[in-house]
Amino acid sequence: MKPITGHGLDDVLAWRASGPVRVREFLADAQAVAALLPAGAGVLNLCEDRYHFAVLFAACLLTDKVSLQPSSHSAETLQRLAQEHPGCFAVVDGPFDVAGLPSLPFPDLAALTRVSVDRVPEIDADRVVAILFTSGSTGLPQPHAKTWGRLVQNGRAEAVALGLDRRPHVLVGTVPVQHSYGFESTFLLALHGGCSFWSGKPFFPQDVVDALAAVPQPRMLVTTPYHLGTLLASGLDWPALDICLSATAPLCTELAARVEAHSGAPVHEIYGSTESGQLATRRTTAGAVWQLLPGVRLVQDADTTSACEGHVEGVVPLSDIIELQDGGRFLLHGRHADLVNIAGKRSSLAYLNHQLCAIEGVQEGAFFLPDEADRSADGITRLTAFVVAPGVSSRTLQSALRQRIDRVFLPRPLVFVDALPRNSTGKLMRSTLQALHRRYVGRGGDHDAV
Repeated sequence: MKPITGHGLDDVLAWRASGPVRVREFLADAQAVAALLPAGAGVLNLCEDRYHFAVLFAACLLTDKVSLQPSSHSAETLQRLAQEHPGCFAVVDGPFDVAGLPSLPFPDLAALTRVSVDRVPEIDADRVVAILFTSGSTGLPQPHAKTWGRLVQNGRAEAVALGLDRRPHVLVGTVPVQHSYGFESTFLLALHGGCSFWSGKPFFPQDVVDALAAVPQPRMLVTTPYHLGTLLASGLDWPALDICLSATAPLCTELAARVEAHSGAPVHEIYGSTESGQLATRRTTAGAVWQLLPGVRLVQDADTTSACEGHVEGVVPLSDIIELQDGGRFLLHGRHADLVNIAGKRSSLAYLNHQLCAIEGVQEGAFFLPDEADRSADGITRLTAFVVAPGVSSRTLQSALRQRIDRVFLPRPLVFVDALPRNSTGKLMRSTLQALHRRYVGRGGDHDAV
């Protein structure tokens, strides 16, 4: 058995616009909401407010329900989940298209009748309490069950790795709490890592600044490279920041150094996946080496590296090319799926993206290798690159790229766009880049710019 939280009853767990929320109040809210939940084993926790999510998650713990947390909230995804989890229902705290799924609004907490709480309830460590979803090779949601005991270990391990067990921080997250990164680093890290969290999900730079200003120090911003870039570009002054944490995409050293110079706070990254959970951390400006979280181990069989032990559920193969080192350290050399082989020459999309984004005037960019069916009519493999670079010409960019990468990897075409189609965590999904390719390029596209 493991407690719902490692905090004491009078510790602060969350910060809302109305002020701090102590564990005693949080558990009373959870018990009150639990009494309102209808029958059904699966609950799609679609609450945007991080405190609402936390209360509903705890209510599910108290009523033996499972929190279903899809990475996509599209109508197709929600309808498929309804088919695969009969009797499930959604809970929402704002305007949301639930695609015909049975749903109910998150209740007005102030109107609920609460009972006094004198202890922290305990939950069976082996019980599946959450199912997170990724989109596999088919594009359909792939479920990954998480047991309570491993989730507790997860939150504790991250706290130790970042030193937050010794000095708890208030967590301000720009990422959705339903997704694995936000779930682990803004919720589990608070619940079992000794920290507390801000209830909102700021997105725009001014919102992030306001959220940081609303909570006391020490503060940790849990965010993405995309949000860090937009924050810096905004020119806003940031409230004092103690740690910055980034994930969902590689963070280049140059951007990390600029963030550290602007904020005075060290920038760390988290490495992991929905399947495995978070696995390792590094301070970006300190070098390329990653350090495993306490208890986690990596094993290799030929070209495949798998994660196991600690808070990892079973043995989970990873999608990345990894070079193991001593002492639980390792290097990442890109994803297997990112490797590009053209005319006998090899590179990776991550390396090409880094070279593209390092060119002066490029705000963001991404290379794309089309599927075989989408390639040119002559059957020759040609890379496409999508780029956001206002005021920079195609000729200038192509010339700069020739100085940085082999000619066989030069993009044909180089497509200028107003913005890249990132999802709510700042990721660029292959499916959206594929749609972008079909829209702008199509079969036989062989121009230098659009």
